[in-house]
Amino acid sequence: MTIEAPAKVNLTLRVLRRRDDGFHEIETLMAPITLADVIEISLLSDSGIRLSCSDPSVPSDESNLAHRAATAFAEHIALDFGVEIHIQKNIPHGAGLGGGSSDAASVLVALNHLLKTNLAPAELERLAATLGSDVPFFIRGQPARCRGRGEILEPFDTLPTAEILLVKPPFPIPTGWAYQAWAGSKTTAATFQQLHGSIPLMNDLEVPVFSKYLVLPVLKRGLQEHPGVSAAMMSGSGSTIFAILRDGAEGIEEWVREEFGESFQTFRAQIATTRSPLFS
Repeated sequence: MTIEAPAKVNLTLRVLRRRDDGFHEIETLMAPITLADVIEISLLSDSGIRLSCSDPSVPSDESNLAHRAATAFAEHIALDFGVEIHIQKNIPHGAGLGGGSSDAASVLVALNHLLKTNLAPAELERLAATLGSDVPFFIRGQPARCRGRGEILEPFDTLPTAEILLVKPPFPIPTGWAYQAWAGSKTTAATFQQLHGSIPLMNDLEVPVFSKYLVLPVLKRGLQEHPGVSAAMMSGSGSTIFAILRDGAEGIEEWVREEFGESFQTFRAQIATTRSPLFS
């Protein structure tokens, strides 16, 4: 079968404290977007996991989160099976868009469908939480408030849709570093708040990330001041800055290339408000 693995943006991200288990307690509102990896997955007659990716910089061994997801699913259902996974990589990595986590969740959902194991979404989310903090969110693929380290989910049904522009600089930002930098920072999120509908947009990780990657606040401010943009913010731990576009917004990609160069990637997408088609 073929399944899309959507990216996400964080509309809010508050970092509350470092937990005893080494993770950070967060509160975040995440939304899937229409930019997506495409995963082709097939069962094999023999056992084992074969993984390939269109991006040669992405590992295809056990360090790949999608590979680990297949292993975790086999162990959870106590069944030995073979599977071939190919990832058409459209979501940039190190971008704060959750591409690896979404790939892993999509593998869990696809295997549950192909093997007819009928695990409930809540059980898949618990299994997903063993793989990474963002992975449970992608099981259902719908907007949600996430708490704890990201595994406590509350569906958010009143999120307005919007067209957005993603701007990915030519460098990744390691998630672990961003949270460690937050822990060492004495400054909280900027007090200036933008709105998407009635939702205040804020990201506590902007302060430590912007203090090192100085082009990012320049990019954010430039997008905010563009007439085609209603709000702009960093997603997750970065490095992507996303802009919520006004109706009829044109010429923003050209502006990015002129101001920041061809190495800054741009993607247009929609904030999605519907759940995964594999769940009714």
